[in-house]
Amino acid sequence: MPRFLEPPVRAVVITTPGGPEVLDLTDVPDPVPAEGEVVLEVTAAGVNRADVLQRLGGYPPPLGAPPYPGLECSGRVAQVGPGVSGWHEGDSACALLAGGGYAERVAVPAVQLLPVPAGVSLTDAAALPEVACTVNATVFTQARLGPGEVLLVHGGAGGIGTMAIQLAKAHGAAVACTAGPPQKLARCRELGADLAISYRDGDFVAAVREFTGGHGADVILDIMGAPYLAQNLAALATNGRLIVLATRGGTRAEIDLGTLMRKRISVFASTLRARPVPEKAVVVADVLEQVWPLVAAGKVAPVIEHILPMADAAQAHRLLDDEGHVGKILLVN
Repeated sequence: MPRFLEPPVRAVVITTPGGPEVLDLTDVPDPVPAEGEVVLEVTAAGVNRADVLQRLGGYPPPLGAPPYPGLECSGRVAQVGPGVSGWHEGDSACALLAGGGYAERVAVPAVQLLPVPAGVSLTDAAALPEVACTVNATVFTQARLGPGEVLLVHGGAGGIGTMAIQLAKAHGAAVACTAGPPQKLARCRELGADLAISYRDGDFVAAVREFTGGHGADVILDIMGAPYLAQNLAALATNGRLIVLATRGGTRAEIDLGTLMRKRISVFASTLRARPVPEKAVVVADVLEQVWPLVAAGKVAPVIEHILPMADAAQAHRLLDDEGHVGKILLVN
């Protein structure tokens, strides 16, 4: 039976923009489900780079979203709002959120819920929604990576990267990735990367061209933005597709239109958090159909480095800032 919490509930709030120390676990109003929503009693929440950006004051939540961080969680349905069918109190689920996952309870549109995949624990399921939705919606829906093609993943050891490597391999693609220290490169190879390149001392353009016999990468998944743009275009094959998910290195760069035209390159850019609910519903439904069977079959799995109590959210952010982890960091209630 679900455990009902008396209001108020606790959540990690950002007291003021700043370092990890500004995260404070405190009382907040108990969420009430609106039309089409359920309230989840949160078991675990994923920690993402977007949470850090929000903490720093640079990535405010969309209108109507909870003001505290957390873009994915897992838990049990504690309350079902009007107009919801298919979900009942006590059901286990994981969810894609616009915010509010760092809490004991969170309201979420029912169309953004996913069942916990077979073989995955309720806690570990919190590591899946954001990365699965992001990778599936970009690498496969937008860029249409196909069997036999080559994917280059920047940041292969991160949450997005570890999911992209596994999904691409499961779809029959070859995978190259960039990462930092040797232990991260080794972990990427364990996850299926055919080529792991150190961004510290390696030339990824030359390495990818050698790996592909001069063909280049068919799809590149990039998190750096401006400083990698010219190199990404050089590393792409004819008819290649570049996906920009983040701009950790900067937002402005010159682009050689001649290279785009000569190679017939397509450039995609994507964010997920601020999309309207109907669009997120399509993304989530695609993940249920296309990704969850791969998870249930053991071909794709959550990669989790640290699990900390919700009260240690500041430490979780320090670990994320240090970039010493592989895969995901979770907070648990």
